[in-house]
Amino acid sequence: MKKLTVPYTYEAVGQTAGYREIDVRARVDGILLKRVYTEGKPVKEGQTLFQIDPAPFKAALDQALGVQAQAKASLTKATADRDRIVPLFKENAVSKKDFDDANAAYDAAVANLAAATAKTDEARINLGYTTVVAPISGMASKINFSEGSLVSPTTNGGLLTTIVQLDPLYANFSFSEAEKLALDKAAQRGSITLPEGRSYQVSLKLADGSTFKHSGRIDFSDSKVDPATGTIKARAVIPNPEGDLLPGQFVRVVIDGAQLNNAMLIPQRAVVQFQADKAVMVLNDKNIVAPRVVQLGQERGNEFVVISGLKDGDRVIVDGVLKARPGQPVNPVQAGASAPAAAK
Repeated sequence: MKKLTVPYTYEAVGQTAGYREIDVRARVDGILLKRVYTEGKPVKEGQTLFQIDPAPFKAALDQALGVQAQAKASLTKATADRDRIVPLFKENAVSKKDFDDANAAYDAAVANLAAATAKTDEARINLGYTTVVAPISGMASKINFSEGSLVSPTTNGGLLTTIVQLDPLYANFSFSEAEKLALDKAAQRGSITLPEGRSYQVSLKLADGSTFKHSGRIDFSDSKVDPATGTIKARAVIPNPEGDLLPGQFVRVVIDGAQLNNAMLIPQRAVVQFQADKAVMVLNDKNIVAPRVVQLGQERGNEFVVISGLKDGDRVIVDGVLKARPGQPVNPVQAGASAPAAAK
């Protein structure tokens, strides 16, 4: 057996979640005239989703515009009156009271116009709220009110529907406190080399065993351990431009980027069950078979990573394992060169 440097991969059970989940709410009271989008289908940011009856709000805007026009006219008159009074007051042609009244009327007209303008802006905003648009692009869910219903911000919070952003998508997972400690200690010993900046590459295995075509990265790892589960929460961001993944899917989160140093790999066919342990059959310098208990790590294709139990230079029987009997001599042949090792 020879020591190698091999990629180290970690797998965890995860679940997908929307990158953003936005509630779409009614912001004014009114009759829901129609739903414009198709439920369960993608929508684009700014796309019209609902139309609330705009008639009362158009009337309110027209009324506010009329009051604003009156306020503008009053300000025009007050400005003219003040402009006439000022030079006359300087020549003592009018009383101080007339001068003060003209200035007060002007100030009141300015304030009235500001209030009327604010009311107009409010009416215009409320009219705009009757057309409910998508705040983000994503997948729109089912409508919470039927057409013709009276909707209000005070009824169920005015919730009309929800939009979930699917691209990118989150994959939430967790790892145990023990796994983190083991990884940190292995990195300190030099057994594992972590990627620079811990910039791990993340891929997803789907329920059918296939690997999702887009890979992502870890963007969050919690700074605390959940005392109820003894695990640390983490999250990956996965591109999902075609929308093939949906929130709520269970996946296997595969994390790559670390390197396992001085690792030994053995074919899976070389491993046998020895009492309660995993073992391999090794040969001594006289080609005598002896079982050796090993601690195995992760699978890599058709091989296991050996954590302990073997050392550099050990000879392991990889073919004909079932024919080899402990304590018996064999005729060893280099793997792949000829027939497997067999008992004499």
